[in-house]
Amino acid sequence: MVMRPAPLVKAVEHLKGTGRPRVILTTPQGKLFNQKLAQELVEEKHLIIICGRYRGVDERVRQLVVTDCISVGDYILGGGELPAMVITEAVVRLIPGVVGNEDCVRADSFTSGLLEYPNYTRPEEFMGLSAPSVLTSGNHAEVERWRKRESLLRTRNLRPDLFEKLELTKKDQKLLER
Repeated sequence: MVMRPAPLVKAVEHLKGTGRPRVILTTPQGKLFNQKLAQELVEEKHLIIICGRYRGVDERVRQLVVTDCISVGDYILGGGELPAMVITEAVVRLIPGVVGNEDCVRADSFTSGLLEYPNYTRPEEFMGLSAPSVLTSGNHAEVERWRKRESLLRTRNLRPDLFEKLELTKKDQKLLER
């Protein structure tokens, strides 16, 4: 099943109005979606996302109205609805005011280039495993150093591809040496 061009082109033209939105087609043939692209898309005033199903959409839709083809990964899904939700979620949370604490957005994995540090909650001990004592010490500077070190270690150990792209400061290097 391939989606016909006429209804899709008509729908996009109707949604466009007089504007010039980015029209995204979710497809495994597209550019790989990442945080950098999400940050680029959040600057747009108007986005339209076309979701194919099964065999996709008629190629003429791509030629006539699509500005961007985007893939969310190297795997196949039954349709473009889930990729559209992934793109929407990643972009919308970057809109100022959507996430209550803007610092959370700036500290997210892939925004800072580092994976997030481990998180803990109560109780301090659970099934023989304890939360690191520094987190309950009340020493905010030490907590921040611990979090930075853990982020560096996690990124180095779990995502060496990301770690290689980092420009470590002397402070970062000292944290890793400890």
